[in-house]
Amino acid sequence: MSALLGTNAPFDSNLVALFEVALGIVLIAGMFLVRAGHVRAHAYIQTSVVLVNLPVVLLWMVPSYLTYVLPGLTTDFSKPFYWVPTLMLVVGAAAEGLGVYVALVAGTNRIPERFRFRRYKLWMRAVLGLWWSVVIVGLLTYYVWYVSSTGSL
Repeated sequence: MSALLGTNAPFDSNLVALFEVALGIVLIAGMFLVRAGHVRAHAYIQTSVVLVNLPVVLLWMVPSYLTYVLPGLTTDFSKPFYWVPTLMLVVGAAAEGLGVYVALVAGTNRIPERFRFRRYKLWMRAVLGLWWSVVIVGLLTYYVWYVSSTGSL
């Protein structure tokens, strides 16, 4: 059943790839909801996506990075197998961290006033752009690891 996407990728890798694309699509749907005036639904959806993604990152992506990328990072960084997921790690950490920050500022009073932003659209658009950058780099990681001949998994 590992051929879910027609590759030699493990089944769980296929599921995570599809799941992350689906989360990106849900974020876009949330963007359209707020444009239509459904602010509360937008807030629930966007916050849920950020929170639902955390366990996937912590339980699947980080262990994969630590197992397959980190050991060869210093000697083989020029290879796409290593630098593409490292780019995903950096941009993904920024997207997830900023997503949590935006959710806390927009939905709670936990962030002190001096650290709160006022331009919600700017910050939310930044998170959406970063998130889709991670989705694209994640799909590139999937390609490098499981489709192209440069992968070694």
